[in-house]
Amino acid sequence: MRRKSRLLAVIVAVLLLTGTVAMAGINLGGVVKGAGIVFLVDKFSEDLNKFINTLTANKGVNVEDRTKVVPVLSIGDGTYAGAAQVSGPAHLVDTVKAVALLEGKFSGDTFRIKAYVPVESKEVTKNIKRVSGVGVSAVIDVKL
Repeated sequence: MRRKSRLLAVIVAVLLLTGTVAMAGINLGGVVKGAGIVFLVDKFSEDLNKFINTLTANKGVNVEDRTKVVPVLSIGDGTYAGAAQVSGPAHLVDTVKAVALLEGKFSGDTFRIKAYVPVESKEVTKNIKRVSGVGVSAVIDVKL
């Protein structure tokens, strides 16, 4: 229970800080916000991972291999950050540092495609190296 209270306190503090700064007319910028999200995902990845594993086991779709939560870093129209759970063999999951979200459109604007790719580095704008054999088992959204 103490850990949940601490998580809630950190999230509230970040939201209050960004809200207060925004109301004062100061723009933190996407880089700072993105770094904050990546920091929080890294900090609370074990708690998020345990929650997802409990949720999925309750629904009868438990993952048998290793899982962990990592930041999602978007490449496409704008820059976005979030979190995802990856799953696969332990030795491969251990090498995943982030999930690159690649976005595109097909057939004009008829289809929007999002590809979640487990990668070895958080530097997704540079040399992306996919971790084959690992998949994305959950995506975590934050309501703003």
